[in-house]
Amino acid sequence: MTTLHITVGDRDQLRQDALQFVQDADADDLDSRDGKATLQFGTYNDFVDSLTPLRLELIRAIAEGSPESMREAARLVDRDVSDVHSDLKQLEVLGILTLEAGGPSGAIQPVVPFDRIEVHIDYPLIDRDDADSAPASA
Repeated sequence: MTTLHITVGDRDQLRQDALQFVQDADADDLDSRDGKATLQFGTYNDFVDSLTPLRLELIRAIAEGSPESMREAARLVDRDVSDVHSDLKQLEVLGILTLEAGGPSGAIQPVVPFDRIEVHIDYPLIDRDDADSAPASA
């Protein structure tokens, strides 16, 4: 089973992962990484703006239905082709799917290489840096 791991928040972890990636690249040691597919969003707002309910529905429809073209993908979710095209381009930029040439009559075929998405959201309710300096009562 191929799983896409999505993490939201935890800027320190994002920074550490980016630094580790640069260090591995500098050492030409990228093959030693765990190889799991991970997509990271810095904020919850970035996450919900990028993975709207309509886009999640589209991802699922493509994974289940294996459409041979963007037009067929639009039919699967009963949406306008131009709107689906825009969503597919955004999802491709995020790395959630690929758009492959060679479908029927040269159509571009959307392909989701995952069969599962797992999401971890780090959503602190209290900013610990400010909590120490705030007065105990008003």
